[in-house]
Amino acid sequence: MSVRRLAAEQPETFAFTPKNLDWAKDQLMKYPQGREASAVLPLLWRAQEQCGGWLPEPALRTIADMLGMAYIRVYEIATFYTMFNLAPVGRYYVQLCGTTPCWLRGAEALKDTCRRMIGEPGHVTKDGMFSWIEVECLGACVNAPMVQINKDYYEDLTPASFEKILVNLREGRKVKPGPQDGRHSSEPFGGATTLIDPKLYAAHPAAKAEADDLELALTDSEAKKPSAAASEREAAEPKSPLRDSSGKRRK
Repeated sequence: MSVRRLAAEQPETFAFTPKNLDWAKDQLMKYPQGREASAVLPLLWRAQEQCGGWLPEPALRTIADMLGMAYIRVYEIATFYTMFNLAPVGRYYVQLCGTTPCWLRGAEALKDTCRRMIGEPGHVTKDGMFSWIEVECLGACVNAPMVQINKDYYEDLTPASFEKILVNLREGRKVKPGPQDGRHSSEPFGGATTLIDPKLYAAHPAAKAEADDLELALTDSEAKKPSAAASEREAAEPKSPLRDSSGKRRK
């Protein structure tokens, strides 16, 4: 993994908004006293969202002070996890998957589209609308190639459909996440090909009668009632007292 450093230009201060500060305090209540540092990841994430998609250095210090952590510990976390952006990003932050399934399905052509319409990876357009970066697998291999823009996935892309998405976002038009070729979810092209016979989903009289004869499962309260051990092996063996009747300790 390449070295990740904080941006050269930083704001002077950072403070959570009142709403986010209340949220952060609620997060701290989830952990035992002295273990508040466990909240560092959600607090960093909320700070990144408040700052428009990146983590300024003053935010790291603010969170470290809230959690009683050394600054270097929070810096280590922020620079280790690639979900944290250490420099400003565009209003629409494009994460383009370049792992093998997407690469085989045309991710290289999508990179060319990004370079033509946005610029090089990490570059923010002059209007502040877009930036992009190549990432590893985002878990939508069956719908390759794909990108994540902010919190939404756009799948089954072609250079033309990807360019249309970017243009619509720039011009303020709504775009629909998910597959861009008319496919439903991850079904085969042309629609489902198996388990499509309606008879499979019709209630069969024999099956209904069999279901009516089934005994209901134990309720939660009944299941927790003590009962006799199922076998001698499961039965608890009585322990001998530590001392006999004369008061001497047993061996």
